[in-house]
Amino acid sequence: MKVLYAFQGTGNGHVARAQEIIPILKRHASVDTLISGHQSQLKADFDINFQYRGISLLYNKTGGLSYRKTFTENKFLNAVKTIKEMELSQYDLIINDYEPLTGWASKLKGLPMIELSHQASMSFPETPKPQKKDFLGEMILKYYVPSERKIGFHFENYHPQIKKPVIRKKIRNLNPYKQGYYLVYLPSFADENIIKVLRKVPVEWKIFSKYSKVHVKIKNVEVFPIDESQYLKYFEGCEGILCNAGFETPAEALFMDKKLFVIPIHNQYEQECNACALDKMGIPNSKVLHLQEIMEWVASDYHLKVDYPNDIEDILLNEVLIL
Repeated sequence: MKVLYAFQGTGNGHVARAQEIIPILKRHASVDTLISGHQSQLKADFDINFQYRGISLLYNKTGGLSYRKTFTENKFLNAVKTIKEMELSQYDLIINDYEPLTGWASKLKGLPMIELSHQASMSFPETPKPQKKDFLGEMILKYYVPSERKIGFHFENYHPQIKKPVIRKKIRNLNPYKQGYYLVYLPSFADENIIKVLRKVPVEWKIFSKYSKVHVKIKNVEVFPIDESQYLKYFEGCEGILCNAGFETPAEALFMDKKLFVIPIHNQYEQECNACALDKMGIPNSKVLHLQEIMEWVASDYHLKVDYPNDIEDILLNEVLIL
């Protein structure tokens, strides 16, 4: 069986999931890999056969999705040309983790594809969403990757076709403990905006930043460039995680039994949906980096124990490859 695993390069969650899924697939099929997008800080630790710029959502530095940058800095005509020219007929199955080029090429050419992504879970009505719907956000989730077959990942099993998160081995192999400091990963905010707030909260903060090239310490706040091994070391011993309302980082924080506070990226509907789901689980969230709310979270001891089984191989064999 020949499989193409196509995944999105925007954000780190898709790459993290691919690191777990691709080695399993390669034990059972001949696998090529394809990535599109250009906003991930996490490097793939496997060979990538095809790489495209694709279409990425772009952000400003104040915590929001920038429609202007998204529409002016993406090369949409090049993406359409790539979709038309893609030759995918040699594959028995295309597994798609929210990658639009192969998604649209498969639809237009009638090729066998299954979407295996967190975003796929948003298509099920049982998935928690904000009371106020975002029409544009709903359209992006529906049409960014058109697919008929879907298996989604989410914080809970809201539907039989929604599975628990894929937790990478690098996280499962950690031995979590709590040393009092807090870890911060808010790539949608400029470092100075984060520091201005957190320096007023009297605990130690360790910020991992895509903007910083050097390690900087300002009073109780340290800023580190993105470095996976150092991030995992501090993740292991932190008291809690302050992050955007993506999927993988909150899921890993819950798995590690860490306190969690999320701030959805403004105008990013998927993250607003994630924050809604976490809110129903009792996890605090805010639309802004609000000093008083952060202080209340630090003072609290609420955390949530979850059960995220290591069952991705069973899902792949019994529901995706169906060998």
